[in-house]
Formats: sequence, structure tokens, C-alpha cells
Amino acid sequence: MEFNNEKSYNRAKERVECLKGFYSSLFAYCIIIPFLVYLNYRSSSFPWALFPAVGWGIGLLSQWMNATGNHPILGKHWEERKIREYMNDSKF
Repeated sequence: MEFNNEKSYNRAKERVECLKGFYSSLFAYCIIIPFLVYLNYRSSSFPWALFPAVGWGIGLLSQWMNATGNHPILGKHWEERKIREYMNDSKF
């Protein structure tokens, strides 16, 4: 029983660290991208600020999916199901 509690605690701590990383990246995105848009507006007519905004946005989306466990292809509990499957497999 103690092993399960320790395992749950470690998984919860890991999840909180992922969420903290996501929130700090989101905060930086909300500060830096408007600054880049302002620089773009003041410097040229070509919308170059879209490139870092879209690239970083894709990275944020990936980080959000990892932090929350919401993966559109594999599903929310895919990892746990695979672990159980391997643990129940006698050949593994």
C-alpha cells in the first residue's frame, strides 16, 4: 500500500512540474509575442512576427497536451493502459 501511495505522489509531483512549466511558458508567450508584434509593426510591413507566434504556439499546444494528459490520438489514459497490458503479459 505504501508503494502505491509513493508512486501516486511521484506521479502527481511530476504532473504539477509539467503544469508549472506550461504556465511559465504561456506567461512568457503572452509577454514576448506582443512585443515582437510591436517590433514588427514598427520595423516592416512583412508580418514576420507570425512565424515565432505560430511556432511557439505549436510548442505550447504540445506542452499543454503533455501536462494535462489530453492527447487527441493516444487518449488520456493510454500510458496507464499500456503499462497494465505489459504487466499482465506473461511473455514480457
